[in-house]
Amino acid sequence: MAREECKALLDALNKTTACYHHLVLTVGGSADSQNLREELQKTRQKARELAVTTGARLTVALRNRGLTAEDRTEFERLWVAFSGCLDILEADMQRALALGAAFPLHTPLRPLVRTGVTGDSSRVAARALSARSLSHQAERDFDVSDLKELEREVLQVGEMINDMEMKVNVPRWTVQAQQTAGAELLSSNSMGASSVGAVSVEERSRSCNPSKALAATLFSAVLLAAVALALSVVKLG
Repeated sequence: MAREECKALLDALNKTTACYHHLVLTVGGSADSQNLREELQKTRQKARELAVTTGARLTVALRNRGLTAEDRTEFERLWVAFSGCLDILEADMQRALALGAAFPLHTPLRPLVRTGVTGDSSRVAARALSARSLSHQAERDFDVSDLKELEREVLQVGEMINDMEMKVNVPRWTVQAQQTAGAELLSSNSMGASSVGAVSVEERSRSCNPSKALAATLFSAVLLAAVALALSVVKLG
């Protein structure tokens, strides 16, 4: 039960972190707005809550000396995936802090970058937050106070990562993947793409038949010789 719970928590954290990464990419662009900054705040708070809960569950599980070898291997794999999510979240929070400071909403120091992206990002945030409505009342000083809060939260995430490494020592290079590289290409979700790739590879292999290539070369040589002979006859005439 503990392993399945940790998997579910890690899956939710992974999706929320990916959502936050997507939203951060639009800060400072033509789609930047008050709603985007508020969605960023709610999404990172959700990610931090999930990170705290997931880290606590994994820490308790890995410090249990009664774990079987199979369970420990699985929990270590989940721990490495969890550490990767935290690293990405911390990097994106730092990126959001830098972009938010460079592109303030109400007292802009420079024009927003015209990225060509228009519209809001409420759909992405709604999927991560499971919220039906993300309409908020704009506050003039929201971005300023949010940047101060974000700066504190970046430090907290960094402290969380250091605390994790002190409590549980799982070197990432000692954890082996359960699947071989590229195994996800054989899954049902990518079956269509794989079949298309197989067809294209097969067509390329057919087009590179050595006997056909030799015949095409000989035909080209004969054609060139005929053209040269025709030109010489025209000149002599």
